[in-house]
Amino acid sequence: QVQLVESGGGLVQAGGSLRLSCAASGRTFSSYTMGWFRQAPGKEREFVSAVSRSGGATTYVNFLKGRFTISRDNAKNTVYLQMDSLKPEDTAVYYCAAKLKPALTGSGNEYDYWGQGTQVLL
Repeated sequence: QVQLVESGGGLVQAGGSLRLSCAASGRTFSSYTMGWFRQAPGKEREFVSAVSRSGGATTYVNFLKGRFTISRDNAKNTVYLQMDSLKPEDTAVYYCAAKLKPALTGSGNEYDYWGQGTQVLL
């Protein structure tokens, strides 16, 4: 089992940047494909990005590509989401998630573990 704790959210002006972090504990972090999701007020949770176990492959939802960057540091058991050129519509609770299967997928149902989320407000 793995425990996930997100941090780095907060209040930011439009056009600004934030870097979210997700620290993992428990089983070997590098065994997990990691993803970021978000849920805006009154909306369903949506996929943001995912990174492979090694960090060598990434995927993004199309409308965020170019503004958000996912990365991971397996030595620090941490996955990051760098968010630039933020817009008011990026306001949401951001969740990281982990799954044992290697496929880079945006389906939340395929993720095994979830963090509690961190709020991003614009």
